[in-house]
Amino acid sequence: MSLLKVRTWSAIAILVMLQAPVIIAGKGGSPPTKKAHIDQQIAQIARSGSSDTVHVLATVDGNLNALSKALRSKGIKVRRQLLRSGILAIDISANHLVWLAGLDGVSSISIDAEVAVAPLAAVSLGGGKDEKANNLRAQLGLTDLDPKGNGIGVAVLDSGVAPTSELATRITAFYDFTHGQRGTATKPNDRYGHGTHVAGLIAGSGGLSDGAYAGVAPNARLIGLKVIDDSGSGATSDVIAAIEFGTVNRAALGIDVMNLSLGHQPYERAATDPLVKAVEAASRAGIIVVVSAGNAGVNPRTNQVAYGGILSPANSPSAYAIASAKTQGTIDPSDDLIANYSSRGPTLFDRFAKPDFAAPGQNLVAPVAQGSYLAATYPSLLVADASGKKNYIKLSGTSGAAGVESGLVAVVLEASRTAMTTTNTLLGSTTRPRLTANAIKAFMEYTAFTMHDANGNVYDRMTQGAGRVNGHGVVKLARSADPGVPVGAPWLTIAVLPYSVYGGVTIPWTQNIVWGENIVWGENIIGANNIVWGENIVWGEHILGANNIVWGENIVWGENIVWSENIVWSENIVWGENIVWGENIVWGESILPVDRLVPAVTKGGSQ
Repeated sequence: MSLLKVRTWSAIAILVMLQAPVIIAGKGGSPPTKKAHIDQQIAQIARSGSSDTVHVLATVDGNLNALSKALRSKGIKVRRQLLRSGILAIDISANHLVWLAGLDGVSSISIDAEVAVAPLAAVSLGGGKDEKANNLRAQLGLTDLDPKGNGIGVAVLDSGVAPTSELATRITAFYDFTHGQRGTATKPNDRYGHGTHVAGLIAGSGGLSDGAYAGVAPNARLIGLKVIDDSGSGATSDVIAAIEFGTVNRAALGIDVMNLSLGHQPYERAATDPLVKAVEAASRAGIIVVVSAGNAGVNPRTNQVAYGGILSPANSPSAYAIASAKTQGTIDPSDDLIANYSSRGPTLFDRFAKPDFAAPGQNLVAPVAQGSYLAATYPSLLVADASGKKNYIKLSGTSGAAGVESGLVAVVLEASRTAMTTTNTLLGSTTRPRLTANAIKAFMEYTAFTMHDANGNVYDRMTQGAGRVNGHGVVKLARSADPGVPVGAPWLTIAVLPYSVYGGVTIPWTQNIVWGENIVWGENIIGANNIVWGENIVWGEHILGANNIVWGENIVWGENIVWSENIVWSENIVWGENIVWGENIVWGESILPVDRLVPAVTKGGSQ
């Protein structure tokens, strides 16, 4: 997600301790006969007594035909049916929400929130080609001998992908889901320009810049799923439809990775959030879902860094939530900083430890969609290619960081598949099971670099996640691990030293992962195949019989933070199971002023 076109949501009271379904009442105060779960935003709208039309997502667990008949009797329009998740996208008068919540077959109602992408206008690093702005493969420790994403498909859910000279041959499918479309196959396009930039970071050839602005996985395939319209906006229901389409057609389209550089402010817990549930379903189907953490790291009123700005669906436990690292224009990652705008954890409602890790996201140059909104509106961000023509654009944000991470995942998947493919004179080429999303996330965290701020202090876990991703290290682990061994058996086929060398600088790996509320340390966490790496395991779950995992220290994190009037965290508090979360509980010795809250996140977080 990138930032600039700043739109703010209407301010709402953040009900952090909201755990149970809310019961809403109409103007007369009488509750519905049945307690459907509703999200925070729906509760507020229903209580307002407004007659305005509201876009909602109704989860159905009953007779769909009977429900549809009831809706038609009120003249309520069903814009989209999401059959895989049992959701109806409905346009309904706000004063009918109580009635809807009481209908048999409606189990929950959520806001069909607007998602948006908008670029952060980065300060230029200088004129000319400015090669230091990218060199993404070098910044990740990848060489020309390392994989480039051959055979890996990345679905880009965004504003589209323009068929530029650096991307056209990589686009293997393109479908439009905007404005309620059901995945219309069409020619690749991107009239807003955001998706093309993200796709270029993933798989741009770099041909127009003599390789300077190549993507991380220049040989990967791109599957364009257009969910953001020409103005940079979209609906949650459109995004869910595209996720479900990609999940169902994963094999047919060859989707291995799904990139979502978008999001919206959370209005409910992850377990009931329709967008998060769709991401979790895609993960269970074997797709690695990469999501930008959001660009809500700065309180817009005070311009101070603030916590709690992780967007949906970056709050999905199984997704890779990516923070934005500023590389300072160098190859050495030890000087990288976390961008102030990058959203910090923990997540709203659930208090999950997010982001998962950081990737380069500042001043990233990638192909521009000529004639697009971004190209026309921000000509100062256009960058010249080797011939002097402005065929690139420079943007910053967690959108770009997610694109970089998706490219790295493609590289890792190819490394694993290539290493585990054997040739038999009778059977031909055979491929063993690939590394799962959980295993790759664990490798990413284990090999990451601990990041420090400008004063040399280590960033807390809610800011950097596990740290800055290390392509060199994770590729080494991916090549050495054999996923075909039984659970509990050692799977590293060669010894791997826990450090990487960047530009002559030796940097140690973190050698730990964040599993749920705990930091897990030690070589045994990646030395053997483990039940927790399974595709049906939600990241962070407490699994009985998890071989070779010893649950480690609880997470301790950063400065005081007030999330609402009821909750305070401090640097002396251990964030773990032993804490009883309750109403009106205050921890720590001091309370930070309420202006350190993230009161109204930029719409879409803007990624």
